[in-house]
Amino acid sequence: MAGESCVPRPLFGGAISTAFPARFQDVSNIRQVPDHQEVFVDPARDESLIFELLDLKGEADDAGSALWFLRDIANEQDAGDNLVVEHSGTLELASLRLGEAPAVAGTSVGQLAVSKGRQGREAQNIVRLYLANIRLKNAATDVLITAYEPLLINPLSESAAAVAAGPAIPAEQAGCLPMSEIFKVAVMNFNVHDWNLFNGGP
Repeated sequence: MAGESCVPRPLFGGAISTAFPARFQDVSNIRQVPDHQEVFVDPARDESLIFELLDLKGEADDAGSALWFLRDIANEQDAGDNLVVEHSGTLELASLRLGEAPAVAGTSVGQLAVSKGRQGREAQNIVRLYLANIRLKNAATDVLITAYEPLLINPLSESAAAVAAGPAIPAEQAGCLPMSEIFKVAVMNFNVHDWNLFNGGP
């Protein structure tokens, strides 16, 4: 087992919390991040974790919402035509209870080619994208948790300066937890402490 553990991390000023490894740095310390997002990166591995609060999307049905968001992100990043869906399912959230029952997150995992920032298609990296959607209907909010794991770094990508071009070094080999595990822990430990964050909440 990798010698890395997940530690509690506050989100949105402590109104929400979850857990993931300390090596993920808060991007808002480097550049501005929209208020409805919290973004964390590990520059050494070009991995990222994003937590996003969105207005509840009525057009996405509950059962297929994670896949709907996955496709939406792929289209946004001009990668809709190369998205390969690997898996979809659900995770029960141990920490977050809605009424009597634990909350459930719909999950989807896909593989796609994306470019960094403003770079064009010739600089696309192959990444695995893990996505969870927690529907907080009482707060009219869709919570999106996305994790990006590079599989193949393009030599033309700006990522190649920080991470060597070519196939990404497996997490276990680098002494890190695999992204699939980090994603699962971040989703299962997601908890809301202050519902006022959602304009007054339930």
